[in-house]
Amino acid sequence: MTNNSDILNKARFNGDGLIPAVIQDSNTREVLTVAYMNEEALRLTIERGETHLWSRSRNQLWHKGETSGNFQKVRAVRLDCDQDVVLVEVEPLGPACHTGAYSCFGVEPDFGGTIKSLYALIKQRREQRPQGSYTTTLFDAGIDRIAQKVGEEAVETVIAAKNNSTERVIEETSDLLYHLMVLLVEKGVTLGQINQELSQRRKS
Repeated sequence: MTNNSDILNKARFNGDGLIPAVIQDSNTREVLTVAYMNEEALRLTIERGETHLWSRSRNQLWHKGETSGNFQKVRAVRLDCDQDVVLVEVEPLGPACHTGAYSCFGVEPDFGGTIKSLYALIKQRREQRPQGSYTTTLFDAGIDRIAQKVGEEAVETVIAAKNNSTERVIEETSDLLYHLMVLLVEKGVTLGQINQELSQRRKS
């Protein structure tokens, strides 16, 4: 991230001790939320690497995801040219909006953004192993079970295609991609590595 001490020292808070904060998806570049931070929220955001905001309606500090579980991993923090607006680039681990939408502005990520966000969420599940999560059960079962599920979903995708059911092809392909990403996370393979391999093949 940018020099953290510079950001805290240079940030220009308004008369209420607040600064507007633009929260942006670091993968898709879509704006997720526009909110406010006080000095403590900005400091915690930088120090802890997760979004902290100031709720004007509740008049209290707000750790994004503390209640919903939809945390935002901070990738960069920047001030604008006048130093009175802060841009926070995050990797969202779930919807940004309280309505359950990806963004408070009604936009949805493109396919690449969805894949990156899902990969990040699966990676978080592997690290934290929350109870009641299907993804957790897969990681707990180990690589053999994960690989088996990839194989099962691949077969089901082929069957759906042979049955000429577009709806089923969409559903089974989604299942296949999800389980394939679980396998990638389990093996420590990143999307960047896959992208590099595909780029090299495109050149050949």
